[in-house]
Formats: sequence, C-alpha cells, structure tokens
Amino acid sequence: MATTMHPLTPAGTPSAQPLIRVEGLTKDYALGDTVVHALAGVSLTIDAGEFVAVMGPSGSGKSTFMNMIGCLDRPNSGRYWLGGEDVAGMDADALAAVRNRRIGFVFQQFNLLPRTSALENVELPLMYANVPVKERHERARRQLERVGLGARADHQPSQLSGGQQQRVAIARALVNDPALILADEPTGALDSRTSIEIMVLLQQLNAAGMTIVLVTHEHDVAEFAGRNVQFRDGIIVSDTRHAPRSAAEELARLDREQLAKGAA
Repeated sequence: MATTMHPLTPAGTPSAQPLIRVEGLTKDYALGDTVVHALAGVSLTIDAGEFVAVMGPSGSGKSTFMNMIGCLDRPNSGRYWLGGEDVAGMDADALAAVRNRRIGFVFQQFNLLPRTSALENVELPLMYANVPVKERHERARRQLERVGLGARADHQPSQLSGGQQQRVAIARALVNDPALILADEPTGALDSRTSIEIMVLLQQLNAAGMTIVLVTHEHDVAEFAGRNVQFRDGIIVSDTRHAPRSAAEELARLDREQLAKGAA
C-alpha cells in the first residue's frame, strides 16, 4: 500500500489544490490471450512545485502512469484532475490541447528534428499553437538562454553534444510555459557527469517553481528529487519524501576530484 501523506509545497505549507490528482486509475492491455493490468487502482496527489521521481522495475506501471498524467493515454477507469481540470474522460483532440497548453515533455533520446536548428526545434510547440513567427523566435531564444545555449541557437543537433541536445529538449519543454514537466529517463542516454549537469538544471527549474515528475530506474538520479514514488505490479508500494541530494554539490565534487587527478 502507498504511504498516505498530505502533499506539501517546497516551502512546507499545504497547497489549496494539488496540481495532479488521480483516483483509482486502472489500465489494462491485451497481449494475445493475456490481460496485463498495467495500473491496478492508483491514487496519488502531486502539488505544484514538487520534484517527484517515479521508480520501479520494467513492467511495474511507471511508464503507463507517466502516459496517463501526460495525457498521452486514457485509463480504463478512475479519475484524473490536472490543475483542477478533469481530463480522464477527454477525447483525443481535447487531450492534445491540454498537452500542448499545460505539459512539457523531456525524453531519453531527445526527439529533436535532425536537420533543424536548436531554435527551430524549441519553436515546434509554438508552431502547433499558431503563435506568430516573431513571438516564436523571441520565446524560443529566451528558453535557450535559460538553459545556457543562447549561443548555439543556429546549431543543428549533430553539432551539439548529448548534454546540449538534452538542454535543447528541456528548452522546448519550457517554451509554452507549462505547469508541469514530465521527464522520461532524461539522463538515460548520457554519461555520468553530463547526467549530473542535467540534474543541476532540473533542480534549478524546480527551485524557480516548476513542477517536475521524472521517471527513472536509477536510484542515484532519484536522490536528486525530493519525493520518490515506487511502483510495482501496477500499484504504488511506497511514497517517501527526503532532503534531495544537491546536483550542484555533486558536480563540484567531481570537479575537485578531476583537479586532484590532474595535479597528481
């Protein structure tokens, strides 16, 4: 059973209304003659401003849960409110509108268009929202600067490192000013140091008030979030809060070790 606790904002005061509230979510998939119960009655609340790591082994239901709260799929039963809006029963067009308006996605493989500049990749959600060209450029450039890539706006993905490509993907996720960032294994394709650099950025965004839900199978990555929700067999088996590990301090430690090796 999941631990029941009243969600808190980062400042430690109860929020009036959670950003995410799910009640009794179920999702079944048919695999041949077998029915897989991917979610078996999941209930959870996440407040605005939280940084939550969702964990679990393959087949635990964590990816299905991410698809549900990302409005990429609909449950067989149960309710889902995003910012107080009941979205569980919406049709595909309405869900697409919610995704574009309220949610930013970051994926393991970056999902950037290969022959398109960083700026144009970041602009994509604004194009779908029919934002005028001048405003698109301004907003996309502002987010690239926010993630430290203002000088790389004209570079294509092949001209960027893996960490830089993930920063472009994060800028794209931010460009519509979403209420929620969903990050699916965002460090899975990166080396250890670059992974920590991305976690520094995510912690900075969270400190600025962004709500982040991160799916990961790596316990050391989950330690950078302030709340860990563990899935197994389609249910939540634990829900705990802790003081998050500082990614900036971890990066500084790596730098000191590198300097020590160079001096040896």
